[in-house]
Amino acid sequence: MSKEMAAPLLSAESRPFWEAAREGRLLIKKCESCGLVFWYPRSMCPDCWSDHTQWIEAKGTGTVYTYTIMRRAKVPYAVAYVTLDEGPTLISNLVATDLDSLRVGQRVQVEFAQAVNGAAVPVFRPQGQSI
Repeated sequence: MSKEMAAPLLSAESRPFWEAAREGRLLIKKCESCGLVFWYPRSMCPDCWSDHTQWIEAKGTGTVYTYTIMRRAKVPYAVAYVTLDEGPTLISNLVATDLDSLRVGQRVQVEFAQAVNGAAVPVFRPQGQSI
């Protein structure tokens, strides 16, 4: 990916997420009380407010819900909402050899880009596309 990724902000709640990302794994949270799988990392379920949540490993596959291409940047790039197969939707960058080939509903797979501080940041690539 040619665009430099910003360094993530670490917190006690997000630390397991960023440590797993460094290992090439995408973690999301699941409520042990109501079963909701959710994103972004937080200690309480956004549905039932239970604090009985656990980290689970996502498959890393999903579908583009919507996206935009930032064409006025020095190096154009795409930002998207990706709905993971497990249910939650998260915002991330889409990386593709041809930004004009991106489509809503397209299947994507997670990969990890390096941030300016060396951290691993999840980004998504259309399935079947390689660098």
